[in-house]
Amino acid sequence: MGSEDSHSGLTGENPPEHPAQGRVVVPGASGPKPPAASPPVRGRAVVPLPTSLPIPPSNTPNPPPGPSTDPLAWSARPAPPAWPGRSGGDPPGGPGTPAAGNRPLPPGTPPPGSPPAGVTVGGAVPGGVPPTGRRRGGLLGVLATVLVLALAVAGVAVLRPGPVDGWLGGDDSASPGAVDPTEPPPPPVLAAAGANAPAPTPEGVRAALSPLLTSSALGKEVNISVVDAVTGQALYQNGQDTPTIPASTTKLVTAAAVLAARGPAYRIATRVVAGASPGEVVIIGAGDPTLAVNGTGWYPGAGRLDRLATQVKKALGGTAPTKVVVDGSLFPGPVVEPDWDSDIPTGGFGAVITALMTDGARKDPEDKGKGQERYAKPDEAAGRAFAKLLGLPNSAVVIGKAPAAAATAPAAAASASPGTQSAGTELGRVESPPMIRLVEFMLRESDNVVAEALARQVALSRDKPASFVGAAEAVDEMVGELGLPAAESALADGSGLSRANRVTPSLLTDVLTMAAKRTRPELADLFPGLPVAAWSGTLSDRFDRSGEKATTAGAGVVRAKTGTLSGVHAISGVVTTADGRLLAFAVLANKVPVGQDEAQPELDRIATTLARCGCR
Repeated sequence: MGSEDSHSGLTGENPPEHPAQGRVVVPGASGPKPPAASPPVRGRAVVPLPTSLPIPPSNTPNPPPGPSTDPLAWSARPAPPAWPGRSGGDPPGGPGTPAAGNRPLPPGTPPPGSPPAGVTVGGAVPGGVPPTGRRRGGLLGVLATVLVLALAVAGVAVLRPGPVDGWLGGDDSASPGAVDPTEPPPPPVLAAAGANAPAPTPEGVRAALSPLLTSSALGKEVNISVVDAVTGQALYQNGQDTPTIPASTTKLVTAAAVLAARGPAYRIATRVVAGASPGEVVIIGAGDPTLAVNGTGWYPGAGRLDRLATQVKKALGGTAPTKVVVDGSLFPGPVVEPDWDSDIPTGGFGAVITALMTDGARKDPEDKGKGQERYAKPDEAAGRAFAKLLGLPNSAVVIGKAPAAAATAPAAAASASPGTQSAGTELGRVESPPMIRLVEFMLRESDNVVAEALARQVALSRDKPASFVGAAEAVDEMVGELGLPAAESALADGSGLSRANRVTPSLLTDVLTMAAKRTRPELADLFPGLPVAAWSGTLSDRFDRSGEKATTAGAGVVRAKTGTLSGVHAISGVVTTADGRLLAFAVLANKVPVGQDEAQPELDRIATTLARCGCR
């Protein structure tokens, strides 16, 4: 079977609730401030972050979305100061006391905004760019994302794990730039993970993990890499350089490649140009899988066909639309990777991959269940939806190619007399959310369609065909350009659905360590998308076991990408030890004799063991 992970979490309305698990709310986002204090349980390290993320507002004529749909429009909330005399630990009231928003803390979780021992806040980060003063809208949203990320990887499961307030039904009445005046302003920079927290020893990690790796539930082929994310020192290795089927942990490699190739601010533009005859319009797919028909789209902050249609009608003036030509030639095919399981295009967790589609090819974006039905021909379906918005029947939609671009620049075309545009003149465009958001969508819910689209963006950036082969080659090459071992990445797709993919556990930990150490600052932007144990994304219903094989100690302090194919189970991410040291880990099991209900808890126990021990 090809059911790779779970991809249904971008609901925006009814997030999963786990009353037995502690949760932490970012103070200032909602609810009261924490009540009064107890000694800290243990510190948490902070993943290093860019000092600023250059995500400019879109310059397209899209009307600005409302606060619950624009991924950069939710309120920036500053972090509160640490509890007096504390560098980490529980909020006032003791462990598990409900904090800011009636959600109790997971065991041993520090309050939001409290840096662990040895980690300072403020000052410059090596390799970063100092803040340049206040910016409107986009920078506020980015600042909020940076703060949320720092808290989450520091061991805090946050209320706003996604890019927008609206995902979790936030208060739309709050103004986008509102800041609680009773809270101090946030520091301009978050420092890198402190190197002062005690580091585990290879002997200590081996003693802790070796008994778990003999578990018959994971089978006989379990390859693992554990490294110190601060120094890069290998702490545990078993088959770490063995090419292994990575399943959806492939997306970590895809994320690193596309962030390096395109940058966090890049947006994918869907354009419409004038066709060869009066009234004929050509919609050109550029590979944006998040494009929505209207305001009920699946992905927050997506470009919308209804807004594009409004632009086109205005540009055409008195000329009535007569035909819609769909140009999806940017993706040459095939639309399905040959090694995918046969049920993937129709099973709800994948789709045929075309350059033009809406809502990740979902037929009903308002269906928030798992495994949503997908269009067999997403490009044609998008063309029909666009034609309807222009007042045309389905019969007016044809597959074709755009004429050669006119010499008239978009700005000049906009000022031309309505209805006078020559063939190829741009009539309108809408843009995707920025790349940092697309990476979040891909990682948090293991969105396979977004992953394939982003891998093709890597191919396009390198002048390669935007196909499965071209994308895989481009991602592998980008791995080498990042200074990582290119020989350890041999991909066939960008999502991990292909059983022909091979990566090594050490490559995955190399990617995570490079992101944490900020040797390539843009790679740190993959951390906001990593699911939080027992709270968000594909880990929302994991790390909640108690008893003999408990995993609750990993709740809130493990952030990881999961991977699941029949017989293949994987997890890779970052975890903070009991002493506050940040580790990167990857566990890939390729011959698992049992189902996921038995295999996944064994993987979770490995990550939980790292969270629970000092391993010295």
